[in-house]
Order: sequence, then structure tokens, then C-alpha cells
Amino acid sequence: MAAIIVFLVIFDWNWLRGPVSRYASAQMQREVTITGDLRVHPWSFQPKAEVYGVRIGQPDWAKGVDPEAGQMARIQRIAVQIKILPLLRGDVILPFLAVDKPDVRLLRAKDGKANWTFGARKSDKPLKLPAIQRFVINDGKLRVDDRQRGALFVGTVNAQERAGQQGGRFVLEGKGSLNRSAFVAQVTGGPLLNISPHRPYPFDADIRAGATHITAEGNVTKPFDLGRFETQLSISGADLNRLHDLTGLTLPNTPPYKVSGHLVRKGDRYDFEKLSGRVGDSDIGGDLFVLTGRERPYLEADLRSRRLDFDDLGSLFGAAPATGRGETASAGQKIEAAQRDATQRLLPDATLQVDRVRAMDAKVSYRADAVNAPNLPLRKVSLELTLDKGVLTMDPLAFTFSRGDLKGTVRLDARPATPKTDVDLRLTNARLEDFIPIMSDGKRAIEGPVMARAKLSGSGNSVHRAASTANGSVTFVAPRGEIRQAFAELLGVNASKGLILLLSKSDKETPVRCAVADFDVRNGVMTTNHLVADTGVVLAKGRGTINLETERMDLRIEGDSKKPRLVRLFIPITIKGPFLAPKIGLEPGKAVGQGGVAAALGSLINPLAALLPFVTTGEAKDADCAGLVSEARQSGAPVKVTQTTPAKPKK
Repeated sequence: MAAIIVFLVIFDWNWLRGPVSRYASAQMQREVTITGDLRVHPWSFQPKAEVYGVRIGQPDWAKGVDPEAGQMARIQRIAVQIKILPLLRGDVILPFLAVDKPDVRLLRAKDGKANWTFGARKSDKPLKLPAIQRFVINDGKLRVDDRQRGALFVGTVNAQERAGQQGGRFVLEGKGSLNRSAFVAQVTGGPLLNISPHRPYPFDADIRAGATHITAEGNVTKPFDLGRFETQLSISGADLNRLHDLTGLTLPNTPPYKVSGHLVRKGDRYDFEKLSGRVGDSDIGGDLFVLTGRERPYLEADLRSRRLDFDDLGSLFGAAPATGRGETASAGQKIEAAQRDATQRLLPDATLQVDRVRAMDAKVSYRADAVNAPNLPLRKVSLELTLDKGVLTMDPLAFTFSRGDLKGTVRLDARPATPKTDVDLRLTNARLEDFIPIMSDGKRAIEGPVMARAKLSGSGNSVHRAASTANGSVTFVAPRGEIRQAFAELLGVNASKGLILLLSKSDKETPVRCAVADFDVRNGVMTTNHLVADTGVVLAKGRGTINLETERMDLRIEGDSKKPRLVRLFIPITIKGPFLAPKIGLEPGKAVGQGGVAAALGSLINPLAALLPFVTTGEAKDADCAGLVSEARQSGAPVKVTQTTPAKPKK
């Protein structure tokens, strides 16, 4: 026994540097070396070990990802102390752990391989540390290159006890840059001296990454198993999409936001309960959870707004929110809005982040009980969204108006190199007067039911690019209604009647027998198949194109009076220019032929019979078009409702 004691006293522990390095290299599957002293102080119930000059190399695959990766870690000194008696009960308690001047470079490849994983352990598994009663990190340097998330952090890390009014606080600090934006993190906790693996450990956290600010107040259920904790969390920032760098979650673009709730982590599951706050000028509430122990993270949420500000919804599709007085928008979004206004562009051109869409699965239910939408009779919004293996589907997507509904599906396939979008939307039971502004005299220019359907497919990584390549059809049908006679007369450019009625501010109305606007869409250009409106006094026909790429329209409308007029100008009406500022004019030198009423009626009836079932089911029987058939036949029009090409009239 005496010989053993003497041997241990005079034993040079540096003799074990080689065996320890080889053992660590085998366990970590990379080269580990100890270039300095190995010191052990075993004669205590709290033995201590110190290692100087630790070098940890990169795994073999890291050089292929980053040729300049260098070593994974270089550490000047590691000192650790352990309690023997609790260890006999299965509790690991470290009275002291110090790491001096560590320089650590963490790397994760796009395929998910990470240099901080060893063996079969997954990179996203939570960190588990024993209970530490004194923890010190001096002058640490940290570089995290996460190519799966597209995040790069470069900064410093320090940890120490600080004196305070209640016996001191543990403070862990990190400073640097995250994707070239300033990053500061501070985690504070209770004194470590009396920490126990059987009692929760309280902590506070304050993290700032660019415009994003996160605060948390909670506790680690079992110190320091970071896979189990709960906290009251508050998050604010300029855009929810920017949380991807911190969380790895694919979240939509939004106006500035602030939300809070109770976050609970249990292993691979995060529950964000009783979420509440604001996104832009809209309130938001609900519950969500995230599962990380899968091939792709999975998010499921049930969200609700008591009042949705409609322009906030446009941010989901890459459009800048409104920036007027009382509106909420970030500095970047204000610049985007100014560019939109300057170029008079309507369709958003923000690029879809395809890699993020492919990297996550989700199921989200959302509804808004009320909507603030100036100039629109919108009352409610709801959607069911699923994201599965790169395919995003909104089915159903529903907008409820004061009268009528717009419902349908949107499917975005982000698996190909160029994403493909399919849209199928139907407007039913709506009213024209709800969408047309009131005249200066407080009365409506036109009234009546309206139905519509848009069925389009396009390819592109933004709304504008997808629209620029779209193919399909867009159809509007007004089966009956009433129009101010002054405007109906002017469709036929009836100078004597229409102008007199306008100048006299007459509110006399005439029926709208039927109206159809049917467009064939090819490569982003909408071309009229039928553009016809039959009123009690004028029949108007039109033709032209609407270009979704240039966002310009070029339409020409010719009107033909049904009654003799003293003075008539046979000049077509033109509608030209950008979507946001079209100009209405007259095309001089172009006379409209007489006697076209019967033929035009025939051209209206045939498409109407074919289009009504396409637009909506169950409405065709209500269309007030029976009179058109009779009137057209009496006028000599060779009309049959079922035929598509008018037959020659009998002599």
C-alpha cells in the first residue's frame, strides 16, 4: 500500500497524454492531441484534473465542405473537478469547470452532418451537462457556420459568476455577428453553488440579432439537461422570416411583429402555448408545436385573429405592407413600398426561398373573425395550409364578403428547380355594387350579382414571375342587374342621351340583361374570348389583352344602341395603361357598324351557356338570359343555346 501511494505521488501524469489522446481520438472519430501538461490531483473526495494545450481536429468530411475549416477546437486549458460521494448515487456534480481561451469552429453541411456530433448521435439532440457549481469560460472565441440554415455566427463567449445582492448570479455572454448583423446574447441564472440535479434551475435570457429581440424567463427542469425546460418567451422583430437563422424554421414574411407565450421543451418537442401578440396591425393568438426529431422539422399551429388588417396578409406573398399614417412597416418594407409605387407594379416580385420551403413540413389552420379592408367588403378570412416534402397547399383558402364568398385552392410545388404554382378560385353569390365605389352623389353606378372563376398554372419563384408564365382562364359573369342609364348610353358613345343624363345627375336605371368577360391566358397574356355586356339600351362588345408580365392592359369596347338616337358618335372606348393607373379614352376615326345587335346577342348567349357551369354550379338556372334568346331570335339572330357556332339564318 505504501509503495502504491509513493508511486502515485511521484507518478508523472504526462506519461498518459499519448494513451488519453488516442482513446479520445477513437471515441470522437477525429484526431485529438494534448500538447501541454496533464495534471491530476486525486487525493480528495473532489479530485481535480487539468489539461493544457488541447487540440481537436475536424472530421474527414469537413475539408470537403470548407477547405479552410482548420481545427475544430483549440483550448489553452480545461480544468474539471468532480464529487465522488454523489457519483456513487448516480449523480454527476462538478464543483468546478473552467475553460480558458477556447477557439471553437463549428460546422454543419447542407446535408445535416455536423462536426459537433460524434458517432451515431444526431446533431440536433439537446445538450446534456451535469450539474456545475462553478462554471467559467475565459476569452472564448466561437465560429458557427451552419450551411443547412444559411447562418454564420462569429463572436466571443464568456461565462462567470458575478457578485450581486442575492449572493451572485451566473452570467453567460455571447457577442458577435450573425449573418453580418450585430448579435448579443446574455443568459443569467441563479447562484451555481447550491445547484442540485433534482431541483429546477432558474434563468433569464436576452438575445438580440439585428432587429430581432428575444427575452425569456424560465427554468431548466433538471440542470443542465437543456432538452427539458420551460419559459415565458417574448419575441419581436422586423420580419418573422428572419427567425430562420436562430430557429431553423421556415416562417412567412411579415410586417414588424411582437408575440409572447409559454414555451415548453420536452426532448424533440417544443410547445408554444397561449401565443398572443401583434403582426403588423393585426392581432394574433393560438397555440403551436414543433417537432425536431424528424428528417425535416414539423410545425403544427392553430392561429386566430380577432381583427386582420388586410394589407398585412399581402406580406405572406412578398408584397410590402401599406406604409401610410398609422400603418406598421419596417424600414426595408417602406423602401419596397416606395419602389412599388414608383414603378406602379402590383404583383410582388420577392424571390421565394425554395430551400427553406423544402426543409420543413407544416400544418397550419388560420382564421380572422373580422377584417379591416378599405374599399373591399371583406369580412372574414380562413385557410388550411399544409407543407409536405416541398409542396405547399392552401385548401381551402376562403374570403367571406358582406355578400358572397371567394374560395379555392393554391398549390405551390417547390420540388423542381423552378417552382410551379396552381390556382383555382371561385367567386360566388357576390354583388357588383359591393366592389364598385359609390358615386359622388352617394348612389351606385351598377348593381347586381356577379360570379367569377380563375384557374391558372404558372412557373416561377415569385408571384410576378409565376403570373408572367401563367396558362389557364379567367371568367366573370353578371347574369342580371341594374346600371345607371347614363353610363349605359355612354357605352355606345351616345352623346345626346348619355351626356344629358350625366349633366342632369339622373339616377334613372336600365337593366343589365347579361355580361361576360372571359379571358384565355397563355404565357402570362390574358386575351379576350368574350367581352360582352347587354343592357336595356346598349349592347357593348370588347376585345383586347391584359399582360401580367408588364402589368398593362389594352382593351377596346364598341357600343351599339338598341334604339334610334338623334346624335351618336361611333367611336370605340379604349382602356389602356398599367393596372394601377389605366386611362380611359376614345379611338377617333373608327366607326362602329350598324345592325350588329342580333349577331352580338348570339355571341353572348352561346358562351354564357358554356361558361356558367364553369364559373359556379347551380347558378345557370337563375341567369336572366331567357329574354336574350327570345330577343335575339326576333331580331334574326341564329341562336341555339347548345351550339357553339351560329348556324346560317334561314331565308
